Amino acid sequence: MSDLVVDRVSKRYRVTQAAAQEEVKGLQARLRRLRPRSTDFWALQDVSFQVARGETLGIIGDNGAGKSTILKLLSGVTSPTSGEITAHGRMSALIEVGSGFHPELTGRENVFLSGSILGMRRREISDKLERIITFAGVRDFIDTPVKRYSSGMYLRLGFSIAAHLEPDILLLDEVLAVGDAEFQARCLERIDELHRHGRTIVFISHDLGAVGRLCRRVLLLSKGRVLADGPAFEVIEMYRELVRAKTESEVTPDAVTAASGEAAVTSVQCLDHNGEVTAVVRTGAAVTFRVHYHARTAIDDGRIDLYLFTMLDDRYGPWCQLTTADPDDEGFVLHQGEGVVEFTIDRFGLLPGICHIHAEIARCSQPGRSMGWHPDCLVLRVEPGPRVRGTFYLPHRWRTIPVSAAHGQSAAAGPTSQTP
Repeated sequence: MSDLVVDRVSKRYRVTQAAAQEEVKGLQARLRRLRPRSTDFWALQDVSFQVARGETLGIIGDNGAGKSTILKLLSGVTSPTSGEITAHGRMSALIEVGSGFHPELTGRENVFLSGSILGMRRREISDKLERIITFAGVRDFIDTPVKRYSSGMYLRLGFSIAAHLEPDILLLDEVLAVGDAEFQARCLERIDELHRHGRTIVFISHDLGAVGRLCRRVLLLSKGRVLADGPAFEVIEMYRELVRAKTESEVTPDAVTAASGEAAVTSVQCLDHNGEVTAVVRTGAAVTFRVHYHARTAIDDGRIDLYLFTMLDDRYGPWCQLTTADPDDEGFVLHQGEGVVEFTIDRFGLLPGICHIHAEIARCSQPGRSMGWHPDCLVLRVEPGPRVRGTFYLPHRWRTIPVSAAHGQSAAAGPTSQTP
């Protein structure tokens, strides 16, 4: 029996745009110019699938593929333009963690408020209160107003409440972006537990590792349509191949945005530790970036820079620069014609998420003036590696030493260890 049936569902949005600017004469023509125009945007087109009782279905795809639209349709936030959705059983959706919290209320009070909004009875909330507090790890602050919580505490409590719902159908959207690696592991364990108890789960995420672990079946969306529906491993690998093909960015020098046009980056590739081109890397893994460029004339003080940006809530977050320039800002010789530069990173420092890479080629002697600027030449998916906290991973070594050595006396140190 199927708990969810999506039958030929389409969703249209009306996008209002200002009329095109054009030369007009007369009052009526001027009014027509000012009147806004509407165009149709189809977020989903003729989407059909079923989810069997007790199944965990993963839904993946690029931003704008229609994943969140499906979740809103399934949860009843919006209605389809055409087609039909049938659900059997009690349904709960975890779309925005912590939604419904009142900042002036304490964590304990918000547990009851949010739980009620999500459909839990007061007796049910009381019975689960201790488990919710323990799972969230906020016991010392449970009677403090949530406006004083850190963002991590706020999100952990919100997820913990939703994670202790026991609906027949649970809809999850990017919930594993909550908290640190340890808490994310507990989230995965809780979702596994719900699955073992026969709950039907629809899991939407960019975290392909989590999707592969939780789901046996995956749906791949592209531009509002179902591109693939099948075993998790096969569909995830298909998506990775599509991302890899899209992000290799083979372009001609004339196609790259350039200021002076003397030189241009023609492609950027990411290679794993085996030298294979990839669009997926792991925190702490060895990574090589290969930059192909073309110089129209010989340049004696050239420099090539890569800018790596992580994404936080659809905006750029922490970033770093890789450069060929030395500490004195001296460049290297770019010979006329084609050339290749490699940047090697022994242990990749960015944490799991999406990484956007921009490339620039310039002269060291002309700061602020670019010969070629190539935005978003590569997009990578960073998957979990070492379990660390913070905003980036810093490779390090550690060792034990005798107390006498710590006080400046000569003594042999203990064994040295290094993080993976």
